[in-house]
Amino acid sequence: MAECFLMEVCVDSVESAVNAERGGAGRLELCSSLLEGGLTPSLACSDAASAKRGVLHVVKQYVKIPIYVMIRPRGGDFLYSDLEVDVMRKDIELMKSQGADGLVLGALTEDGRVDAELCMELLAAARPLPVTFHRAFDMVHDPAVALEALISLGFERVLTSGCDSSALEGLPLIKRLVDQAKGRIIIMPGGGITERNLQRILEGSGAQEFHCSARSSRESAMKFRNTCVSMGASFSAPEYGLKVADVSKVRTLNAIAKNTL
Repeated sequence: MAECFLMEVCVDSVESAVNAERGGAGRLELCSSLLEGGLTPSLACSDAASAKRGVLHVVKQYVKIPIYVMIRPRGGDFLYSDLEVDVMRKDIELMKSQGADGLVLGALTEDGRVDAELCMELLAAARPLPVTFHRAFDMVHDPAVALEALISLGFERVLTSGCDSSALEGLPLIKRLVDQAKGRIIIMPGGGITERNLQRILEGSGAQEFHCSARSSRESAMKFRNTCVSMGASFSAPEYGLKVADVSKVRTLNAIAKNTL
């Protein structure tokens, strides 16, 4: 019998991508800066003669499962300037040319509605690739209205924590969204999903797909360390620690989903 669920793992390195596939992920969301909720990954621009490529190109050499690439030019809100929209358009063009299997994006108006005009433009640029609307959805004023907008626009799925701090907290809304969608768009719960709460989220929502990072921390291999210096703001990750998708965590989540659905 074919599996009736799909696990998407968000990754920000080649190592995490390889581990996610080994653990049984069905799809990757490729981004950078997971600490900021995920931004567009690196892609060195190329001239016609010599294609210098970034993380997407390398990940595609090592994994076979579909890779959806994040298009998000900066952290913070989802209200974009004309200059930022130019960057998003160019990134869509580049990621398509480098073999992305799908894209992940989203934009809102200042009053918390889906920016239908901008999304229509970005979806047109993305064609024929399928597109997921990311967790900008969790910042909308009216989720039921926003969902209908996404369906009308032609998004393939929406990633959501149910407009709450985690998918577990937002479970009642996720269930209502699944019921409202009636198969017209895929509702993919994400946000704080772990082996401790996955079964409850899948059973309580009726969702067939879920999104997680399944990461664990690893100590840096650096022997010399300057502990006085940090490369980011005070909330940034520790300088001498790495977070990487964990094969055994991915396997565990996969097994829980298999037994639940």
